[in-house]
Amino acid sequence: MTETIWFTLTGAVLYLAADRLLDAAERRAGKRFQYRSVIFFVLLFSMAAISFALIRRYTG
Repeated sequence: MTETIWFTLTGAVLYLAADRLLDAAERRAGKRFQYRSVIFFVLLFSMAAISFALIRRYTG
């Protein structure tokens, strides 16, 4: 049960973080990226894979 709560909270935070990272990168480039949704997915997936592995490791 506790693990589910951690996954849910982490997922929400990572979603916002990926959005802000992508937005910052686009502002730095001065334009919207052509494959914005793909870049967002890669950011979110990679952060989630690492974070979820850490959650599993430390929550047992």
